[in-house]
Amino acid sequence: MLIIPAIDIKDGCVVRFVQGKLDKKVYSRDPIKTAKHWVKQGAKIIHVVDLDGAFSGTPKNLDTVKQIAKSIDVPIQFGGGIRSIALIEDLLDSGVSRVILGTKAAEDKDFLNKAFKKFKDKVIVSIDSKADRVLTEGWQASAGKTDVLKFAHSLKEAGFKEVIYTDVLKDGTLKGPNIKAIKSLIKETSLKVIASGGISSLVDLQKLKLLEKKGVVGVIVGKALYEGKFTLTEALKLA
Repeated sequence: MLIIPAIDIKDGCVVRFVQGKLDKKVYSRDPIKTAKHWVKQGAKIIHVVDLDGAFSGTPKNLDTVKQIAKSIDVPIQFGGGIRSIALIEDLLDSGVSRVILGTKAAEDKDFLNKAFKKFKDKVIVSIDSKADRVLTEGWQASAGKTDVLKFAHSLKEAGFKEVIYTDVLKDGTLKGPNIKAIKSLIKETSLKVIASGGISSLVDLQKLKLLEKKGVVGVIVGKALYEGKFTLTEALKLA
């Protein structure tokens, strides 16, 4: 099970959100330095999100993301406002290992199918959930009344084998992940899952580790690391 440190970028700074709302705490003004720090601590992959892009629909921190990709020797997965095939291609050519799709994947089935056909596992969809409904536009809007499991099944039909799952109500709260929803997603779809949202302790990671054989292949950790609830070294040892 991969432990994946998160770097959320807004206005060029590393920040964290709580339930999709900015908590106004800046953890670093140098995302590149932060990425290097996590690699030095043992990270095998980094999760990077352009929050400005997620809100606006157009990435605003691409130069920084590309610099991160060039500055570290582990893969990065990146998302936030990516809504065109050309941009996916540009990011992959710039050193990003995997591109995360969100809003566009939920709203445009033709785009989703085209992206998967062209890039295969170099793209992954983030299912951002609130009360079992899919959220879009930086978690500020709902994709109609799209049910999480229905959307997940459509991703499987398109050919995806793995997704990122975030319970927005848990994200940034340090109140533990939505284990029940993760179990349901795996059971109903057989998709492999990278879990995100609410990780607060090594106990939370142990609970997810128990689901590894069922399909939890990774855990994205943000605030717990930045707030010192545990170290990346401790998390990697457990995983």
